[in-house]
Parts: sequence; structure tokens; C-alpha cells
Amino acid sequence: MTEVLFYHLEKQPLERVLPQLVTKTLERGWRAVIQAGSEERVEAISAALWTTGEESFLPHGTVRDGNAGLQPVWITDHEENPNGANVRFLVDSARTSDVGGFERIVYLFDGRDAEAVEEARGLWKTMKAAGHTVTYWRQDPQGVWRKQA
Repeated sequence: MTEVLFYHLEKQPLERVLPQLVTKTLERGWRAVIQAGSEERVEAISAALWTTGEESFLPHGTVRDGNAGLQPVWITDHEENPNGANVRFLVDSARTSDVGGFERIVYLFDGRDAEAVEEARGLWKTMKAAGHTVTYWRQDPQGVWRKQA
């Protein structure tokens, strides 16, 4: 079964957390697909991955760049996996019906948005009932991610 991780964003915005998680994914030798809620968000996330630090960027592409199969990270607003990713990141309340083809699904949600929190709770119940391994991650006061459930 697919492992489903829920990240409750409270202390840092998506644009800071996502690059950290994608970096860890690539360090494992995995590929990633990031599914955003809109085409505009795809472009914003792409820009964030280009500027993760002064000395680094995360190699990635979007439909504008093409060559999906060559991209270690593909950013889209569709339910696709053109780069053969092992991990699907879902942001901006994006949903997927294809969880079985991935090692992991990582669902990041804004903890300051009551609607996003409720959506995450519902998705947690659905994934758990389907037999997937689910974990819940939250930052401690020092900003370190801790597994809560």
C-alpha cells in the first residue's frame, strides 16, 4: 500500500517547506510530481524551486518546459505522472484518484485555513479506511517536523 503523509503547515509557508521535502525525495533517488490547484500556482511553485537557496535550485519542469520524462520533478495542475514519479505532492487542496502507483503521497495543507484542515481530516479518514499507511507531521516550537500520529 502507498504511504500517505500529511504535513500541517503552520509556522512556514508552502514555498519554504515544499523545497525541503522535494530535496529529501531526490536524495532518496526518487522522482516527484507536484500537483497544484491551478496553472498560476504551478508557475509560483516553479519559481520557488528555482530560488531555494543562493547556491542551489531543484531541477524541475512544467508543461512550458516540456521533456517531462527527463525531469526529476514535474509540476502540474493535472492528475498526471509523465516523469514516472515515485512521490506525488498534493498542494492547494489538489486531489488524486491514483494513489496506488506511488511509494508516497504527500499532502500539504495550510493549518490556518479551517476549510483546508477539514479537507485534510476527511482525506486522512478515506486513506486510512482504504488501508494505506498514514502519518501526520507537525512542526514543534523550534520548527522541527515531528510525527504526531
